[in-house]
Amino acid sequence: MRILVAIDGSHYGDAALAHALELNGRLSQPADITLIHVALSAPPRAASAVGGEILQSYYQQEHDAALAKARETLRAARREATEITCVGSPGRQIAEHANEGAFDLVVMGSHGHGALTGLLLGSTVSAVLSLTKVPLLIVR
Repeated sequence: MRILVAIDGSHYGDAALAHALELNGRLSQPADITLIHVALSAPPRAASAVGGEILQSYYQQEHDAALAKARETLRAARREATEITCVGSPGRQIAEHANEGAFDLVVMGSHGHGALTGLLLGSTVSAVLSLTKVPLLIVR
């Protein structure tokens, strides 16, 4: 089984990873766990003003900060995970990686924020639901 866990640096992402690890413990064979963090794209004017190297450094710092707690959790559980880091729209990027990576399950936390359409689940979860056919486990 291949599990994709969305990490955003919040306690919702931490809860998603904890649930994925708990689920993994119930499986007869250990699952392959992959963490994904999507940094929001900088506005085009800001990106051109600071330059590519500084922007890449900024994105790397965003990824590292968001994944720090997840890395600690995995280390404590004596588990390893592959990491995917990318830039763009979180819902779209998570769905694309879920579809293209042949994952069996996506696990993500739901903030429950956003516009009226995303009020119950959150806009990122709503986007993933609409863009992928991979089963999605939502942790609140």
